[in-house]
Amino acid sequence: MKKTNFTTANSTKGGQLAYNRAYIVLTTQMKPLLALAHLIDRLNQRIGRAVSWLILATVLISAGNAIMRKAFQLSSNAFLEIQWTLFAAVFLLAAGYTLSKNGHVRIDIFASRLGPRTQAWIDIAGGLLFLLPLCAIVLYHGWPFFLTSFHSQEWSNNPGGLMLWPAKLMIPAGFTLLLLQAIAEIIKRIGYLAGLEPPEPPAHSPEQDSLLSNHLEQIK
Repeated sequence: MKKTNFTTANSTKGGQLAYNRAYIVLTTQMKPLLALAHLIDRLNQRIGRAVSWLILATVLISAGNAIMRKAFQLSSNAFLEIQWTLFAAVFLLAAGYTLSKNGHVRIDIFASRLGPRTQAWIDIAGGLLFLLPLCAIVLYHGWPFFLTSFHSQEWSNNPGGLMLWPAKLMIPAGFTLLLLQAIAEIIKRIGYLAGLEPPEPPAHSPEQDSLLSNHLEQIK
């Protein structure tokens, strides 16, 4: 009986040592990956904050174009198309920044009721199975789409319109940033599961979560 207990104790101790060694190896390998993820975070944060100023530019151009059209009967296709280009820049170039802040629309009626670790696993699976392949497909088709426009120096068919390739460049540029951020988010979720990272930022404030919960209770 004593021999059996001794063997069991040694087996438990050996398992713990193996676990500790595996954990040390994992944390050692994760640290440079987490540093890369944080670098991508900073890149997208700078781009996202810079691009946000284009919203103001879009509003001013739109307002100026409306005033010129109503007050002086003057209009310009260039002003209309620059609004579309700026909107595309904001939407596409800030997509990675929005993902880093967990700001994209997501159906989390069920996921929000799960624990942080389960949510992390869902994010990892969603990133690997859906987000990364989507970005790869768009880049595969979007880069030649831009190159064709760039090499032909494509212009708008509208009188007084603008070159089209700068707007088409936003597609591969935006999805490259989104792809990088998707990789960063997957790394950070794995880091969280390993105890090296905090959980993801909340998609809503506590007040918004409370309002959503009350609304769902009223529906029931």
